[in-house]
Amino acid sequence: MIVKLTLKRMWSREMTKFAAGLLCALILPAIAAIAAIAEGPTTSAVAAFDEAQKLARGGDSVSALAAFERALRADPDNLRYGSEYRQVVVHLKAYDRAIEFFKELVEAHPTAANAHLNLGYAFVDSSPDEGAVTQVLLADTALKHFSAALEAEDCWLVRYTRGNSYLYWPPIFGRTHLGIEDLKQAIWLARGEDPKAYHVRAWVALGDGHFRMDDPEAAKKVWRQGLQQFPGDGELEKRLQANAEELEALIDDAYATDKRVDTDLSPIWTAR
Repeated sequence: MIVKLTLKRMWSREMTKFAAGLLCALILPAIAAIAAIAEGPTTSAVAAFDEAQKLARGGDSVSALAAFERALRADPDNLRYGSEYRQVVVHLKAYDRAIEFFKELVEAHPTAANAHLNLGYAFVDSSPDEGAVTQVLLADTALKHFSAALEAEDCWLVRYTRGNSYLYWPPIFGRTHLGIEDLKQAIWLARGEDPKAYHVRAWVALGDGHFRMDDPEAAKKVWRQGLQQFPGDGELEKRLQANAEELEALIDDAYATDKRVDTDLSPIWTAR
């Protein structure tokens, strides 16, 4: 009986060792493969992005676009890759290419907030070179993608972007109040983050929204509050120091549809 029990224990130990070895043989390579897949796109994205930057600096903008596109295919939700790609696009006026590329990207990655955001910006980038009717269509399409980005991720940048975009519509379209609500939410969201210099833009735009709704007192109140948060900001001071006529001209110029909107997002990763 004792011999039988001893043999049974030995067999059990050997089977356990065998099972453990089999698991290691089967599972560990699979885990390694999964890790390689997860790590591969990141590595290839960084390499492609570095190449794109070098090509852009060297003046080979066309090749730079292709390299940026490789980086974004490997890392579709990368905000910086998309922004720097679009700056080269603006330089080349390759708007159709960028729009088609980002359309493909969001179709493949519908929950990638920054892919939607960059697609919206791509429509905005192309707008100044178009006629008035086309500008309206582009602005409306851009808003749809900013809203899609918001569904994927509610954050300061998306709220500010959509809110600021609403302000470019003349108040007669009834969208200015939507911009005000988004900008209020952007300011509220920023309170949960480390304060950055670019956060002041929401304060500037929120005051502009009130002014465009014919409420200059509410506008000035917002700008004063913003100046308490960001003392010395030039845009806030300029608005508060302007008389009524100067202020109207300033804000009309700020939201003129024939001027290029600065969609360069580099202040986000260069901010201190």
